[in-house]
Formats: sequence, C-alpha cells, structure tokens
Amino acid sequence: MLFTPYKIRNIELKNRVVMSPMCMYSCPEEDGKVTNFHKTHYTSRAAGQAGLIILEASAVTEQGRISANDLGIWSDAHIEGLRELAALVHQQGSKIGIQIAHAGRKAMVHGEIVAPSAIAFNEQSRTPSELTVEQIGENVRAFQAAARRAAEAGFDVIEIHGAHGYLINEFLSPLANHREDAYGGDRDKRFRFLEETIVAVRAVWDGPLLVRVSANEYHPEGNGISDYVYYSKRMKQLGVDLVDCSSGAVVPASIELYPGYQVPYAEQIRKEAGIATGAVGLITEAEHADRIIQQEQADLIFLGRELLRNPYWPSLAAKQLQAAIELPQQYKRAWL
Repeated sequence: MLFTPYKIRNIELKNRVVMSPMCMYSCPEEDGKVTNFHKTHYTSRAAGQAGLIILEASAVTEQGRISANDLGIWSDAHIEGLRELAALVHQQGSKIGIQIAHAGRKAMVHGEIVAPSAIAFNEQSRTPSELTVEQIGENVRAFQAAARRAAEAGFDVIEIHGAHGYLINEFLSPLANHREDAYGGDRDKRFRFLEETIVAVRAVWDGPLLVRVSANEYHPEGNGISDYVYYSKRMKQLGVDLVDCSSGAVVPASIELYPGYQVPYAEQIRKEAGIATGAVGLITEAEHADRIIQQEQADLIFLGRELLRNPYWPSLAAKQLQAAIELPQQYKRAWL
C-alpha cells in the first residue's frame, strides 16, 4: 500500500511517501532565495522516489522568518528560484509542495517580533508585540500573496504551517492567545485567524491544500486531540484536503518519543473528522510505514530525519516490500 498511487484533489502522487518540510537554514545571503544547496537537497529526494517533496517553512513576511537564513516567499523576487526548483523536482517524476509559514513569537530575526498576545515562548525568548486587528489582516493577505506566488512558481501542493508554536498555532492555542477580541477567547474565535487564512489562500489556489497541526500541546490547559478533531472538521468545510498531524512546540514540554508516537493523532482525526491525514514522527522502517497505510491510520507517510539520512529511502523500502516502482534510468543497475 505504501507504493500505491494517491489522488488528492487534482493531482495524483505516485506513492504515499512524502518528504516532510524541514528547515535547512541555508540562505546565507539572508534574502530568502533558493540556493544551489536547495536544488541539490530537494532534487536528490525526488530522484530517490518520494512521491511528494514539501519544501521547508517559507516565510510569508520577512519579519515572519524563523531565522534570517530561512527560505522566503514574501516577494515576487523569490518566484524565479522557486520555479526552477519546482521544475527540477518535476523532472524526477515527483510532485512538489511548499509550506508557507510565519514564525510569530518564535522568530529569531532582528527587529520587532509579533504574536497574538505579548507572551514570550520561554524565559530566554524575546517578548513579542501583540498584533493589532489591522496587522492580522495584513498577515492574512501575506499568506494569500504567498499562495499566489506558489502557483506562479509551479508548485503542486501548498501546506499552511499551523503547528509547532508558530503564528497560526499561537492563535489556536489558549496557552499563547490571551486576546479578548474577535481573535481570542473560545476555540471558534481562536480559529478565526486560520479560518481567514484558509479562505484567503483558497481564493487564489485551487490545488491540494494541507495544514500541519500540533495535535497535542502536552499541557493540561492547552489544546488536545479533541480540539484538533473539531478544528479539522472546520478545515474540511473550508476546503482543506489533508491534515498533517504533528504535535508539541507551542510551549516547552517533555514528550515521550518512540517510533510512530504521533500516528494515533492522524488516525483519530482521520476517523472522527472524516478528512485525509498524514502521519509523521520517527517513522523509519518500511514495514511500519506500510502498516500505517494498510490499517487506515493515515493516508500519507511524512518522513523527516530518515530522508536526511538516506535520500533513497523510498527505493530501499520498495525493495524490502517487494513493490515494483519506476527507478531513474541512471540508477537501475544498482537497484535491480
């Protein structure tokens, strides 16, 4: 099942293996533009036969970068490099997506940082400025502009980053959002920023739309899986096609890690919200990944560190599972 095709909206992935978005911090000029590293890094995973490659968090505003070395999509000047990168991945037979993001209070750039409320992430972090309603609207429009640029660059998929304690996640979480206006309070109000962002993106993007979430905040007063089942139902109604189920990083927390530790979140959201999900989190073995699909716990498998270690993991996994896949002509002598 891991190597069966998967149709999502208007595209078909050749298999269920996805390269998870992982920040590379590899823009030494601090301009957010694609470099030769990115071209080599992502294209090699496409040659390794991942069905979908998702670029790292790409900032929708210069202020919204996690670090000064992040990729960006806040300007039309980024389109040319992103278009070249998308074409390179397509040449290897894979689909390509981009994760559009704003770091919020976790931004580590010079100058002002912003968040729903003026609450620092931890004692070592800077205190952000609370966004005004006008600034919230500006950021919604920044996500929309980023989606337009992604379309112009030839991407197949967009993922909105709503996880790991970054801006959208901060709005969703009662741990980071203490607002008393229309964007804070109960979970419907906390959802409003993401809702407006999804609607704005959908206005300019008709392809597959994913949202990454932190389905457990690992805090008794934070959001848990039941909240994200609810949010996932709302997202489905707004036109989101798949929820990428991660967890944590909203506030400092101790998390028990083991292979597939986040898979139950993907399974519960899939079953209770009736939406496709992606499973991620220390999935390293082919049989484990295949079993997750077989048992209908998730629809796609997102691989992170394992694809950093081995760009050709999908080819090895196919061999282990005795699945027939199309290999690059140049490499067939090594795999057959």
